[in-house]
Amino acid sequence: MSWLSSLKSVFSPAQEVKEEEIQQVLQNYVLPNSNNALKDRITQINVQGQVLQITINTLPSEADDLQKIHDDLADALEKCGITELNMHVIQQKTGHSAGGCGHHHAEGESCSSQPKEETAPQKSHLPPVVDASATVAPTAKKEEIDPNNPPIQKAAPQQRDVPKHPRIQNVILVSSGKGGVGKSTTTVNLALALQQLGLKVGVLDADIYGPSIPTMLGNAGRTPMIEAEHFVPLDAYGMAVLSIGHLTGDHNTPVAWRGPKATGALMQLFNQTLWPDLDVLVIDMPPGTGDIQLTLAQRIPVTGAVIVTTPQNVALMDATKGIELFNRVQIPVMGVIENMSTHICSNCGHEEQIFGTGGGDQLSAQYNIPLLGRLPLNVQIRENADAGKPSVIAGDDAAESYLAIAEKIAAKLTHAEKDQNRIF
Repeated sequence: MSWLSSLKSVFSPAQEVKEEEIQQVLQNYVLPNSNNALKDRITQINVQGQVLQITINTLPSEADDLQKIHDDLADALEKCGITELNMHVIQQKTGHSAGGCGHHHAEGESCSSQPKEETAPQKSHLPPVVDASATVAPTAKKEEIDPNNPPIQKAAPQQRDVPKHPRIQNVILVSSGKGGVGKSTTTVNLALALQQLGLKVGVLDADIYGPSIPTMLGNAGRTPMIEAEHFVPLDAYGMAVLSIGHLTGDHNTPVAWRGPKATGALMQLFNQTLWPDLDVLVIDMPPGTGDIQLTLAQRIPVTGAVIVTTPQNVALMDATKGIELFNRVQIPVMGVIENMSTHICSNCGHEEQIFGTGGGDQLSAQYNIPLLGRLPLNVQIRENADAGKPSVIAGDDAAESYLAIAEKIAAKLTHAEKDQNRIF
């Protein structure tokens, strides 16, 4: 399998899922109390891993059959490797039972069926079905579903329920509320500094839409090998590294994916990569608090998060949102790094706080988390990162600051490993 075909299979079912049998189940199923085939009612279907999502059109007279349809399909699909079935139902206005759904229009009002209680133990992990008819105009397209009426799904997993990776001891997220605060530069330098402290370190670039780790680590344009349908991470200064940027081929290819595809790609990079035994995997997060952040919180065992911010108020407001998100999803915040805290003129030596002062201290006091360190606004940091030789490798003026921060993080990791009550 080439790296390109592997990339295209990001959103294919898991290996234990039997695609042909799933297709037969959906093609052969006949709706209860009618001769209508389910296949004529399907408008959308998606399989991610062992989760199947399906959207079907139904008639008002079939409302009482929705739970039976879901249960029948769940039982049949479970034998095909599907562990979770999310069925989204759009109820049609017309009452005659035509086989197809192309001549019906979505009803303007939404109504929900009350799912019956599941008594069989084998069904306890399958979510109930709900009638979530779209609240759209009669002339709207079928895919324009009311975002305020999502299908009921299985309860989101918590950090405490996520199993630990067999070869990765700790996962550290380097995050920021907004872009442009130096998060990726901080990620690569912290990873290299942790490595200099004697830890085995890897780097995963989770910034799917703006991957910059390949450039900063000097291996842009390289693609990973494929071994047993798994990526072999690239080497950068002795660290195992992988980014979506290593798969797209060049700097000009945009990753124009919607949220589910982006999160699917991230999970493949994490799970379908032959990571060596690592003390720490440092993940460079995308800015904000969106799909990827939630996916990481629910499906990847995280030891802690490091927040990168600048002193200015706009960055602090967004960093606050990031901290609040991690608190809600039970990911400990290990501390704050204040980047671009001060600038010293290379000509006259005058020091100036271009982005303000005290931002990191404010966050530290507000959330009772440590201020791990301050980094200057220094042209050497930018030049070395652009050249693929980060500060810790180049040994510039900022290298000692990164090493000092890494020592604090390493101490927290040691403490976390001794704490039996830590959340993974």
